[in-house]
Amino acid sequence: MPMNAVYRGPADLPQVIPVFPLAGALLLPRGQMPLNIFEPRYLAMIDDALTDRHRLIGMIQPDQTQGHDNDHPTLFRVGCVGRITQLAESGDGRYVLQLTGIARFRVEEELSVSTPYRQCRVTFSPYAIDFKARHGEEGVDRKAVVDVLTAFLKAKKLKADWDGINNAPNEALVNALAMMSPYGVAEKQALLEALDLKTRAEILVAITEMELAKSDDSGETPLQ
Repeated sequence: MPMNAVYRGPADLPQVIPVFPLAGALLLPRGQMPLNIFEPRYLAMIDDALTDRHRLIGMIQPDQTQGHDNDHPTLFRVGCVGRITQLAESGDGRYVLQLTGIARFRVEEELSVSTPYRQCRVTFSPYAIDFKARHGEEGVDRKAVVDVLTAFLKAKKLKADWDGINNAPNEALVNALAMMSPYGVAEKQALLEALDLKTRAEILVAITEMELAKSDDSGETPLQ
């Protein structure tokens, strides 16, 4: 999705961003994530983000291996920042919005703040390649991605928009499938932290093949 703002590199983004911890939520560069915001602290976060020209929210997963403090969970060190590109008021106190991913970040420090939501000092420098659309597409084994998607859809008895899939560039295809994948926190974090698009596609294929193998072994969702 095109944005009014243009981010060419790490220097174009602020060093301090609000973060939204959400398990299982994977945002990737140029991906679109719908959000339904209803908690007061996150409504305040959206209100404050809208007053800033960047309109940024950092999506990050709680690290559930480090305890289970629901109010203040330990965070993974890597997330992805997105810009609010669509927003609607529901009429019952909620915001329905869409984030468009810009770049991944690494948390350098969580700040002590007076806001009800959390804020972190971050760096985008390790992920400078995220600012280059379609970077590394030529390295993706598209056939392997499509083959495992076909097997997954068949096993789960699901349908797909094959015209859209066949016409999607490699980056859009891999990132959309990764974001929509029904996998757990650890798998989503691995997909997020993949070195490049080629590696992300390989991880996606490997995770899906393992899931299909487990289903096949159990006899629940045979491929044949």
